[in-house]
Amino acid sequence: MVLLNRVRRYWVRHHIAERLRVAFVGRQIVDGLLFKAALIAILISVSVLYVKPLLYMMSTSLKTLPDLLDQSVRWIPNTLEWLNYEKAIGGLKYWRSLGITSFIALTAAVLQTLACGITGYAFARLHIPGKKFWFAIVILTFLIPQQTLVIPLYVMYVKLGWLNTVLPFIVPAIVAQGIKGSLFIIIFRQFFSTLPKELEESARMDGAGAFRTYWKIMIPLSRPALLIVFLFSFVWHWNDYFEPALYLKGADFYPLSLSLEHLQANLNFMSGSSSGLTNVVVDVNEPIKMAAAFLIILPPLILYMFAQRYFVEGIERTGIVE
Repeated sequence: MVLLNRVRRYWVRHHIAERLRVAFVGRQIVDGLLFKAALIAILISVSVLYVKPLLYMMSTSLKTLPDLLDQSVRWIPNTLEWLNYEKAIGGLKYWRSLGITSFIALTAAVLQTLACGITGYAFARLHIPGKKFWFAIVILTFLIPQQTLVIPLYVMYVKLGWLNTVLPFIVPAIVAQGIKGSLFIIIFRQFFSTLPKELEESARMDGAGAFRTYWKIMIPLSRPALLIVFLFSFVWHWNDYFEPALYLKGADFYPLSLSLEHLQANLNFMSGSSSGLTNVVVDVNEPIKMAAAFLIILPPLILYMFAQRYFVEGIERTGIVE
């Protein structure tokens, strides 16, 4: 009887210990509560790094001058100053700059996506003389810094009369170039290389040519890659400052990235103050600057909010890491 009780107690303790181990650790390490808790803690920590600057921007953009100078007011202002956004809209000339930026970013992103898709399909599927050599050139253009090409591009655009126009942003996108064009070609090439060749063989047996095969078969299958490239191209064109500052020096219009640079001068002109500013005046305009910065990043945030599910799906299917 004593031996039986010992066996029963040992079995109960072993059973409880096993239940606890399965609950916290799991039958596999990825199934346990400890792994999930650690994963959630890591995700929360990373999300705080990205969300905290945005929350600080929104909080500062709604502060009044007393709240801005009060060290005890950190995140929640005592009074919400919505007038800062009205001044930021006026200082940025927001609606006009928004239209220019949207036109450049959308047009360049659509054209670049289509052109890079065709180019990537050609590198992945078509028989082109010297294809490996030309693809090596594409990789080389990806590795070369953009700043090293500034002088020849600037001289060429001057001779063509394209300065102070949108052509330096639109025309390169038509020929699968522009911002990160070589990267997008590589993305499409890698994506089309993973698709089964039997699809093309079946289309060829039905009498379809290369372009019809690409348009009817490859395009519907490449929606994740198309979405990834479009979003990347749109955001990079939206946030680009280097090329607009170089090619639009004397233009009568500015994208939002350049409008932020002229914000202080426009605010001085609106207030009638002189160009010589003190540190106090700069601090006073800090909430307006934060409001302007938030207005600039707001459209891409809205776009990502609606395209988030498709964006994550595209990342998973294409294996791209940004």
